[in-house]
Amino acid sequence: MIRFLFCLFICSGLFFRCFGQKNDLLWYNTPAKKWTEALPVGNGLLGAMIFGDPSNELFQLNEATLWSGGPVKPNVNPKAPEYLMRTRELLLKNENYQEANTEASKMQGVYSQSFLPMADLKLKQDIGSGKFEEYVRDLSIDESIATVRFKANGVAYKREIIATAPGKAIVIRLSADKPGMISFFASVSSQLRGAVTADGNNGIIFKGKAPSQVDPNYIDYNSKPVSYDDGDCRGMRVAMQVRAVSKGGSIRSDTSGVNVTNADEVLLFICAATSFNGFDKCPVSEGKDEVKISNDNLLAVTKRPWKVLFTEHVADYSRYFNRVKFTLDSTSNVANAKLPTNERLIGFSKGVKDPAFETLLYQYGRYLLISSSRPGGPPANLQGIWNASMRPPWSSNYTININTQMNYWPAAISNLEEMEYPLFKFINDLAITGKETARDFYHMKGWVAHHNSDIWALSNPVGDLGKGDPKWANWYMAGPWLSRHLYEHYRFTQDKDFLKKAYPVMKGAAEFLVDYLVEDKNGYLVTAPSFSPENEYYDDKGKPANTSIATTMDMSIVRDHFRNCIEASEALKIDAEFRKLLQAKLAKLYPLHIGKAGNLQEWYKDWKDVEPHHRHVSHLFGLHPGREISPLINPNIAAASKKTLELRGDEGTGWSLAWKINFWARLLDGDHAYKLVRDLMRDLSVSKGGGLYPNLFDAHPPFQIDGNFGATSGITEMLLQSQLNELHLLPALPTAWANGKISGLKARGAFTVDMEWDAGKVKSASIRSGNGGNCVIRTSNKIHVDGVKQKVTKSGNGYLTTFSTSKGKIYKIKG
Repeated sequence: MIRFLFCLFICSGLFFRCFGQKNDLLWYNTPAKKWTEALPVGNGLLGAMIFGDPSNELFQLNEATLWSGGPVKPNVNPKAPEYLMRTRELLLKNENYQEANTEASKMQGVYSQSFLPMADLKLKQDIGSGKFEEYVRDLSIDESIATVRFKANGVAYKREIIATAPGKAIVIRLSADKPGMISFFASVSSQLRGAVTADGNNGIIFKGKAPSQVDPNYIDYNSKPVSYDDGDCRGMRVAMQVRAVSKGGSIRSDTSGVNVTNADEVLLFICAATSFNGFDKCPVSEGKDEVKISNDNLLAVTKRPWKVLFTEHVADYSRYFNRVKFTLDSTSNVANAKLPTNERLIGFSKGVKDPAFETLLYQYGRYLLISSSRPGGPPANLQGIWNASMRPPWSSNYTININTQMNYWPAAISNLEEMEYPLFKFINDLAITGKETARDFYHMKGWVAHHNSDIWALSNPVGDLGKGDPKWANWYMAGPWLSRHLYEHYRFTQDKDFLKKAYPVMKGAAEFLVDYLVEDKNGYLVTAPSFSPENEYYDDKGKPANTSIATTMDMSIVRDHFRNCIEASEALKIDAEFRKLLQAKLAKLYPLHIGKAGNLQEWYKDWKDVEPHHRHVSHLFGLHPGREISPLINPNIAAASKKTLELRGDEGTGWSLAWKINFWARLLDGDHAYKLVRDLMRDLSVSKGGGLYPNLFDAHPPFQIDGNFGATSGITEMLLQSQLNELHLLPALPTAWANGKISGLKARGAFTVDMEWDAGKVKSASIRSGNGGNCVIRTSNKIHVDGVKQKVTKSGNGYLTTFSTSKGKIYKIKG
């Protein structure tokens, strides 16, 4: 009977995979051979990549606070303010942009540190001859569980893996449909310095130390790019414990690993912690007791049986994931939907219609955010929480000229506001180190942060004291861009208590901008030096340069931030004098310009780009994520933005394609936005640029998780927009999504939106008002709100429906 039920469970899983009845699933019929084929689980603190080999399983493990280095050293470049003055003179008086570039590089500080791999857990499982059949590995994103199933020598085996947030652990359950068939040897290895010992209780413990310094992977001039130095506060400790609990059989552990023989079922528990105790605390002398934390968590979690652990895990996870449901009803290729995910991706890449695959990618972005960013932990980095390299691409750090921000674009709109809390804490930390950077590097008030950061809240211009290119190393606008996440949280929640705490941070970023702005020869307030991240232009003499004055991105961010601060002070009814100052400054800022090609001008002058198809489109910040540009409020500037995108082209790296989805959605062009959704959802064997790996990780290439998050954001923007203080339903619905429904989306003003559409028009909807107040809905077809007095007006090609709401009430709408 037991064997029958086990086989029935396996067969039911195969049924769902073969007949496509369960869409929230990634599945494969072969083990992973590469990291980008492995499946990710995470609980915001611990992450694992699962390869799924029947006889030689590999789990690559991460702990979110495990980084190289230590607290930021102050004032690493005392002469930086002198070079600022020289750079400004070269720009504003001499228009010598090449020389200004050289001087700007002298303002740089040190590079950020790296997010590190923790350890590999290897399971050498005895399955007889080693041959297997009926193999399936999958990741169920609606329950956050990875499973490996196979048969060998007539025995059906199963591995189930969860990263439980309530249990603060990764738990692996190994079972079979016959008793006494679970035998394996588990060993741990790490690229860090450390050692493995037996814990005396059917387990092992790895104690390691992080390097004091890890150079970025693009630096090759140091003889020791990874170095250990025990002489200061750099190099945190880490402890990881693995313990086996079995039903039947025997367990033996020693320094080599854990040996399990002839068990009916085994639970493997993995707990870990580091000595990280905050961005400003020495992880050596002021660090947490990582061994005690890991052991306490292990003692607690091993007392719970699998059923309890799994039930608690699913309940915790699903309360976030299940908030949004998304279904597209359109013509699809059913055969493609039945394929393993890697094959399904290739079919989709070649043009197959598979709308359920599009909704899967959408929800996968939400899955990854829940898994890599939880309250109480650090924010998701460039690879979320998953990394297997000691020198990962771009240090797997916080790249804050767009990538970290993009990680959190889907948080509020797709009903995952809690996942943004780690970012808010990080911004507060960055404001502290950033105040020192503003003082030491610029002799200015407020706080500033630059291109890169890390868990230590590094805020200086990176570049190793002059070795970095200013076009990225010296970019200094992260403070106001990150601060807009604080104000946006208020706009979505209407939480004034939160805004009271956030306002001083927002004000500090504004104070730096007030000090940094200078007048140009025409009396405009401008930024100098100024950069458009990672891009270059040809100056008046035809020479390439990147250091400029008043780039469009700079001025757009300044306008955006000043307006946010003004609105915040008005909402809180405080700081009237500073508000007046910002209003006066706002009126004098260098404005947007349309270039001779009809595009939105990127630079201070109408210069040509060195790379016309550059992946960054930073000068469209005011279109997205900002709210300055819209076809609904300034059609001429919106048309210039569209021309900019046409000139840039649709090709790009993964995250760049994702940003362009958001741009085209804000331009209300659903079909073009949809084209870019499909462009991003290409297997790399088909794509000419960015795309997706077999495990649906976004490919820059290499892997960057921001493309996954940006895609989820962009798809949401196609269905609902609220940046203009109105609920725009289906603003950029593509022809391919003529029929569908979605529930649980969030809009600014503390509204929750459910809607169903048919033939591209709103069929029905419900709006829940979280705070009360006025509600304005924009639709392409007339709608009626049940039971309330409403005003309907024609607007452009659609209608505005306005009505008053009460807090907590749900309003039903018919199309």
